[in-house]
Formats: sequence, structure tokens, C-alpha cells
Amino acid sequence: MDFDDIWSYAPHSGHQEGQDLTGFSVEASDGTIGHVDRQAEDTPRRHLIVDTGVWVFGKSVLVPAGLVARIDPETQRITVASTRDEVKSAPLFRTDRETSDVGYLESVAAYYRGLARTRSS
Repeated sequence: MDFDDIWSYAPHSGHQEGQDLTGFSVEASDGTIGHVDRQAEDTPRRHLIVDTGVWVFGKSVLVPAGLVARIDPETQRITVASTRDEVKSAPLFRTDRETSDVGYLESVAAYYRGLARTRSS
């Protein structure tokens, strides 16, 4: 996993410009995370807000676009390059204000980049 640009979809992910991912299920390597509640496409820091339902006590998580490994439009499923626990342990997403908080977004990026370094060592 290479997170040089954590905020951009990887070329092999299957992402298409203008594609609406709202409602797609989100799967980690070890199970379901939730479904896409909304997405940020028109920003340099592209990401998904994923509603986890009861899995993380009814919370949402912010998933950077660079974490998306595959998008399957036929099954409306997104696979991310992470485990459920890794996503659950990411910096806590509380409100939409954080999507414009550069400090929060950088902490998310640093967290996932750290995971990539740990895996490659």
C-alpha cells in the first residue's frame, strides 16, 4: 500500500470522475465497515464519510480516497486497503466541520501513512 497521495483515488481503483458513491457498501479486508453517507470530490483532499451504523456506536468515519483499493459499481461495493480495527482506530470524526479542518485532515493522513510504513517494514 502506497499513500504518497492519500487524498487521491489510485488509478487502478476503478474510480470514475463524477461517480456518485453515496450508498455504496464499504468493506475492509476483514469485514464490512458501513456505507458511504457522502463524499468529497471537489476538494484537493478527496474522501468518503462512511456511516458505520452500530459497528462503531453509530459513528461515522472519514476514509481518504487513497485508501480505496477497488470500486465495483455493479455490486455497489467499495473495498479499502485496511482492516476494520485500523479504520476504527483512525482519528475520530465528530462533525462535518472537521472536513475543512486542515489539522484534523493532516492527522488522518499521518495515521494512514504510518500504517503504510509499518506494513512495508
